[in-house]
Amino acid sequence: MYISIAIDGPAGSGKSTITKKLAEQLNYNYVDTGAMYRALTYNFIVNNLTELDEEKINIILSNTTFKVYFDNFKQIVEVNDEDVTDKIRTPEVSNYTSLFAQSKNVRNFLINIQRDLAKENNVIMDGRDIASVVLPNANVKIYLTASVEERATRRYKELLQSDSSLKIDIEEIKKSIEERDYQDKNREIAPLVLVDDAIKVDTTKYSIEEVVEIIKKIILEKVS
Repeated sequence: MYISIAIDGPAGSGKSTITKKLAEQLNYNYVDTGAMYRALTYNFIVNNLTELDEEKINIILSNTTFKVYFDNFKQIVEVNDEDVTDKIRTPEVSNYTSLFAQSKNVRNFLINIQRDLAKENNVIMDGRDIASVVLPNANVKIYLTASVEERATRRYKELLQSDSSLKIDIEEIKKSIEERDYQDKNREIAPLVLVDDAIKVDTTKYSIEEVVEIIKKIILEKVS
């Protein structure tokens, strides 16, 4: 029987970074659900679709072959027999991914693929609806969070690190995060929620390494 770990939380809580480190240390496959949305977005752009039109989305998806698998713990994504793993990180794809992630057809298309990965592998998966929708029967459910101030500070540092010449207003970052939180918690399809059986971990006062150790201890206690 395979083990599945679901990690949810708001933007900037450290989900992706922490989940990847946990996967490495526990020898689990890290399921990058974001890459799947990016891959479909890439496919929509190739098909000249850049608007949220459910009818057109459904037509394209009905003619799309989509495959996700692991090669030595690396996730590979193929669309119509083309390996797009390294082609989906462009600014153009990034700009449209959040748009298509709102599509009910896109989410329905991906959910069974994500669930099948958990049936066939030991996986750790992060997102905003993993414990509530994608893997409601996960062996361990974690809800990562942090204060708005801490998440804004992290984002501020990331932006400065990428370009020290940037003029950044941390108050604008805080406002953006608050708006994103509201949208995630109030969206019509699969809103961000703290499910009853999830363990809440507040990362505000901890380093990444400390959080990894906290969650790793929880996982090992639950699945041993």
